[in-house]
Amino acid sequence: MSTPRVLVQGIFMTKRPMEILDQALNRQPVIVSLKGKREIRGILQGYDVHMNLVLDKAEEEAGGEVRKLGTLIVRGDNVIYISPIVG
Repeated sequence: MSTPRVLVQGIFMTKRPMEILDQALNRQPVIVSLKGKREIRGILQGYDVHMNLVLDKAEEEAGGEVRKLGTLIVRGDNVIYISPIVG
């Protein structure tokens, strides 16, 4: 049985979230939206089934300033969404 695929911005992607995260691992920056209206960008280094994340070169923009956070572990219950940055 083949995995269903969907066309997004001209790229065929699988519908399995973990496969999409695997494609982003150590490659491209991701945006992580957190509770409390916070957003963090960084390179996804790893994750688990609880959506705990390890981000490298993490940074947060707040009030027009970019704050560099370095390597960061994000607890999964704070994550609203993760999106690869395409483009």
